[in-house]
Amino acid sequence: MPAIQSVETLVVQLPTRREHRWTGLNEPIGRYLLVKLTDDAGNVGWGEAPALKDWGGEYQRYFGESTATTELVVSRYLSKAIIGVDVRNIVEVHARMDSVLKGYPYAKAAVEFAVYDAAARSLNVPVYTLLGGSVRKRIPVTHSLGLISVADAEAEAAKVVSEGIKTIKIKIGVDPKRDVEVVRAVRSAVGSKAEICVDANEGYETAGLAIQTLRKMEQYDLKYAEQLVMGIEKLAQVAAAVDVPVMADESAWNAHDVIQIVERKAAQIVSIYTTKPGGLYRAMEVAAVARAAGLICNVNGSVETGVGNRANVHLAAAAPAVTLSCVVPVSTNAVDLDGRSGGIYYTDDLLKQSMTFNDGAIEVPDGPGFGIDVDEAKVDKYRISN
Repeated sequence: MPAIQSVETLVVQLPTRREHRWTGLNEPIGRYLLVKLTDDAGNVGWGEAPALKDWGGEYQRYFGESTATTELVVSRYLSKAIIGVDVRNIVEVHARMDSVLKGYPYAKAAVEFAVYDAAARSLNVPVYTLLGGSVRKRIPVTHSLGLISVADAEAEAAKVVSEGIKTIKIKIGVDPKRDVEVVRAVRSAVGSKAEICVDANEGYETAGLAIQTLRKMEQYDLKYAEQLVMGIEKLAQVAAAVDVPVMADESAWNAHDVIQIVERKAAQIVSIYTTKPGGLYRAMEVAAVARAAGLICNVNGSVETGVGNRANVHLAAAAPAVTLSCVVPVSTNAVDLDGRSGGIYYTDDLLKQSMTFNDGAIEVPDGPGFGIDVDEAKVDKYRISN
């Protein structure tokens, strides 16, 4: 069996199409850690930690990571722990990583993605096969409008819908009056051509304020409201008081969190990440618990480059619980942009081929590994010192 031979870390910075922020985020997206893993049979796998120091669970339950912390964790601890392990033994990889370091799920996810990529290439199958197979071949994309002006949100919403996007997520949570107005403006811009959801990233201080604000938005036909407040307890108060389905994000990092959400009746929807639970293996556990409890899911992320976004797409393809449109990028190289904005957050990417986007959805690549190769020349172009 092919054994893990080397693990290399690299930091990149992609240029952004526009500033993309949400409540609580104080650093730019796109500066992330890449992991390149090679086994002794010559198979190469790539992973990514789209870590942000301002991004963590409720009440600092899970701490923010950064490119600096993930680079240190991977190079000093995780890489050494997994050298010599059978690249196809994902369970052993996780056991080794957990034995040398507690926590740091983004760092562990980056390593695990690279392992899955190399393992699937060694077997000449797509990663989704190792996750149990593909439930779907197309991943509908939700376009995220960050904390931009009402006018800019209105214009961008109309543009991305004209490009095929069928669901729009509006970042809110700073000023309730502005939040209601931006939802009204976006609904006016897109009419009935797209579904709309909102995401406060825990921005409202009280459940009462969240309920009051959401009730004013209900007339604009919201698909769901994501993490309006901090804490499972307050989220449950909101869920009990409104008709709009509530989604848990910051409150839902791993399978254990989902059990608590179910017990508290805090949400009807769970946003699954490849990174928050520490990789694809445990993301599938989150999806399984949610499905068993009757919750529906989407796949969300931290605005990854194409390297990490490949994992998002394969998780969405494999997890039966993921029935909603996913908030993932449409990873696109500069030569293929053609003025498009839908699902696009960067002006270039790191893949040899852009993701195929048709009628509002990404086509799941079915080649070996994650199905789209990393362009190492692009990695070198955008590589920076941490």
